[in-house]
Amino acid sequence: MLFDGVCHLCSSSVQFILKRDRRGIFRFASLQSEVGQSLLRHSGLPADQLDSFVLVENNKVYTRSAGALRVCRKLDGAWPLLSFFRIIPRPLRDAVYNWIARRRYRWFGKNDSCWLPSPEWKSRFLE
Repeated sequence: MLFDGVCHLCSSSVQFILKRDRRGIFRFASLQSEVGQSLLRHSGLPADQLDSFVLVENNKVYTRSAGALRVCRKLDGAWPLLSFFRIIPRPLRDAVYNWIARRRYRWFGKNDSCWLPSPEWKSRFLE
C-alpha cells in the first residue's frame, strides 16, 4: 500500500489500518520513498502523482476509492461492510475522494518529512 508520507490524514489512515489488520496482510511504503517511486513506475503510474492512495495486490493496481474499499474488505471488525459503497459508480466515489485529496493538507496538515512508524510496526514497511 502506497500513501503520501507527509500528509497527516494519510499517515493517520495507515495507523488506523495497522491497528485493524491483526493478520498483517498489508505492507506499506510512502509514495515519496525509493520503494514507493519504484512501485509507481513498475505499475505504470506517474511518479509525481502523490495525491492518490495506491494498493498493489497480486500485481493489480487499485487507486483512490477502489483501493480504499479493497482495504476495508480485509480489515478486522465491521469495516468490510464499507465495501457496500462499491455499488456507487467509481467516477462518483473518486470525485469525492479527489475533492478531499485536494484539501487534505489544508484540513489535516502536512509534515516537513515522511512519518516514521513505531518499532512495533517497522517490519510492515517496505524499505
